[in-house]
Formats: sequence, C-alpha cells, structure tokens
Amino acid sequence: MIVTRRLIGALLFSLAVTTFARSQTWIPLVNQPNASLALSNPLLLTDGTVIAHEGCGRTWWRLIPDASGSYVNGTWRQIASLPPGYAPLYFGSAVLPDGRVIVEGGEYNYCTPVWTNLGAIFDPKTGHWTSVAPPAGWTNIGDAQSVILPDGTYMQANCCTRQQALLNAKSMTWTKTGKNKFDINDEEGWTLLPDGTVLTVDAYVSQYKANGKNYEIYHPARGNWTSGPPSGSVVQLWDSYPGASKASYELGPAVLRPDGTVFASDANGAPGMPGHTSIYDTRTRTWRPGPNFPRDLDVADGPAALLPSGNVLVQTSPGIFKPGSRFLEWDGSSFTDVTANNTDAPVVSSYDGNMLILPTGEILWTGFGNVWVFEHGGKPNPAWLPQITSVPTNVTRHHTYQVYGFNFNGFSQGAAYGDDVQGATNYPLVRLTNRVTGNVYYARTHDHSTMAIAYKTQAFTNFDVPGGTETGLTNLQVICNGIASTPVTINVR
Repeated sequence: MIVTRRLIGALLFSLAVTTFARSQTWIPLVNQPNASLALSNPLLLTDGTVIAHEGCGRTWWRLIPDASGSYVNGTWRQIASLPPGYAPLYFGSAVLPDGRVIVEGGEYNYCTPVWTNLGAIFDPKTGHWTSVAPPAGWTNIGDAQSVILPDGTYMQANCCTRQQALLNAKSMTWTKTGKNKFDINDEEGWTLLPDGTVLTVDAYVSQYKANGKNYEIYHPARGNWTSGPPSGSVVQLWDSYPGASKASYELGPAVLRPDGTVFASDANGAPGMPGHTSIYDTRTRTWRPGPNFPRDLDVADGPAALLPSGNVLVQTSPGIFKPGSRFLEWDGSSFTDVTANNTDAPVVSSYDGNMLILPTGEILWTGFGNVWVFEHGGKPNPAWLPQITSVPTNVTRHHTYQVYGFNFNGFSQGAAYGDDVQGATNYPLVRLTNRVTGNVYYARTHDHSTMAIAYKTQAFTNFDVPGGTETGLTNLQVICNGIASTPVTINVR
C-alpha cells in the first residue's frame, strides 16, 4: 500500500504540472563542504566569491570559483569567524554598497532560541568581522527581515515589534523609521519595487484574523508605511490554520520579475490543501490570484530565485515544515516540476533551503547539507542585459577604475526567502576573461552609484583590478543577477 500511495501521488503530481525540460538540471558541487557544517545563508561578495554560514556556529566559509569561473568545480576555504558570543541562525543579512557584509540578529544563538540583538559587519579587504551595536532600545532583532534601499541605506526590522531602523554604514549609527506599521514584523518579508518603495504582506502575528489579506508599502522618502485597499492581496498568503493559538503564521517568498510583477507564495497548514499564490502588478498596483501549487505543496518558509530567463524557481514541500521538497519553475502562467535529479529534495523541507543567483546565471542551493547548482538553460531578454557605455581601455593591476552604463542593478533583488534569510544580488560585478588563456577573474566592485532596481538612467560602479590578473587583451563584462553584458575588450597591464 505504501508503494501504491507513492505511485499515485507521483502520477497526480505529474498531471498537475507541465513536463520537465531536459535543459534544466541539478549538479552537486565537486568539492562539497563537510555536511556537519550545515551551511546556509549564502551571500555573493562583489569579488565573485560566495560566503556561507555554519548553522548555529560562528564560522563562515568562502566558495572560490576555479580558473574557468566554474562554481561547480570551486573550492571552499574558511574565513574569519563572527565575534565571540555571536553564533546566529536565521538572521538579517545584506551585501552593502561598499562591498562589506552585514548580519543582524538571529532567532537562535548557539542553537538556543533567544531572538538576539547582536550583529556584525565583515570587511573583505581586512578579512575581519566587527560587532555592530543594535538600534537604541532594541532588546531583540531575531529572525528579522532587511533590505538595501535605492540610496544604499540598510534597513533592518525588529522581529518582535513594529519597529524598523536605518543604518548609516559610514558612521555606524541607526535612525528610527517605519511609522504606521499595521502589525509586527514577525514572519514577513520585504520586496524592493521599481519605484523604490518596499512591499510586505502582513502575517497578522499577535493580531490574528483568519482571512486577513492586508499588505503594506514602505515609502523611503516619508519613512512610513501605508496599507493597501480592503481587497488586500486578494489571496491569503499566510498560514492561519487551525486557529490563533496553533497557526504557524508562516509566509512564502515574494520575487519581483522583469515584467514588473511580483510572484508571491503562501504557507498552508490545512491537511491535504495546496498553497496559494498571488501576483502583484507594480504598474497598476493591484493583485490578482495566481495558480495553486500542485497537490499539498506550499512554502512555509523557503527560497525562491529569479532565473535569467525571467522565470522564478521556488522550493515547495508539503504542509508546515514537512520533508518531501519539490522544485517548481514559474513562467508567469504555469508551473514546471524541475526537481529532477536533486537527490536531497525528498529528505528536506522548503525551510531548509536557501538560494543565491551566481554570476554564471546558475542558482546555488544549500539545504543544510550538500550544495547544488541549478542549470536552467534559459536565456534573458536582450533588453535586460547590463549595457556598458564607458570604461577605460587600458587598466593596471592593483588600481581602481569606474565603469558606466545601464541595467547595472537588474530588475529584481534576485533571490528571496522572507524574514529568516536574505540573499539579494541587485548590484554590479565586473568579470575579466583573458582572451588568450580563457582564465576568469573578478574585479571587486564597490561604492555603486545606486542600488535601485529597474533604474532608467546611467549608473556606475568602481572596480579594483586584482594583482593576480593576467596581462594582455581581456574581455570585461558587467554582471547583475546572473545576466552579463556584451564583452568590452580592454588591455590589462
């Protein structure tokens, strides 16, 4: 009977989604990190390397691509540990415009649920972490969401209140913001929109309403939140089953696509019921219902990422925190099952997964064990490519230069999860490929002119030519969210 039920379930699932495309596949990294590290929360540094955090620990590890630029064949190296006393799990994080990395809070510290208010900043130039004091009066930050606003300011939520704060990364001082928040920040995620505002779908924590659909927009210029019309998100996106005292209040990720729509997913704890989706159109500022997930799948915490094709990859699993993940690709109208050969999927729940867009256009996935790369085979619309308008034709190693152009920050933050994890990649990288050897180098970018997405005017970033770069004719490309510009030939001296 067990075999029969599994077979029937598989058949029903295959009928609910479109056929798997052969060009889409999962590849495990050749050099896997030790599984006991339970690496999570991957972040893309502006030098093209990836760092990931040891679950409930202080250590971080860096994934360095090989000479050809392959992350699948890359190698892991341990970097500096977080300051003593700080070993978080589920926290706010971002890559700042100057290239540093900030992590804030944590639902757990050393695997103990404390909703800590600790934080730290990593400087890739020095290789060290420095502690960050919390905003004044905050006793908690916890598993709270964060976002980099268009002007480069880091905004951090307090998990357990209606409070938010803005960080001046130069003076390391915090300023209060976020008046008129509808509910506390707990369980919610933030999605940066093309007009510079921030979207959140409310989770009704501490103010239960079984069919609540409220959503809010944060306005950076005014520093306040406004709620949408009474129709809200049209479809309920947070889990209210079975009642106020036992509901999980979880939400799924929300990802902005290049067409200006936000794909938002939900959690649904009702037995045997599928999760819902809803689509927010940033142009009309209205919602419409999306299709339900197949079978009993939903996203009670979990990752999603924008593919270079404009489709969205999302990890789903049954009910609330149950194993049996399925990876689905959303193309704007229907889902395709792309779980394929990911052999870790059956044993993990969606909340175990994290996604990050690599400069190659692949999606890095961590599941607290093995690390995989998803190759999708799709291509971006040519209009989405970064366009270089000006860059020096001759550059010297160990020197800093500027590159100007359009679409340097992409059309989306890239990957999403929600309150527990953030891995945005809406900033420009510079890739250098020697025209004789084919060897790949990344010039560390920093101090970008903007962090706005779908930015319509010319932007620039600074890049440092690495000392180990081979000399001679070199192809330079600007990359954002895995989409690369047409190469420009320069000479490295």
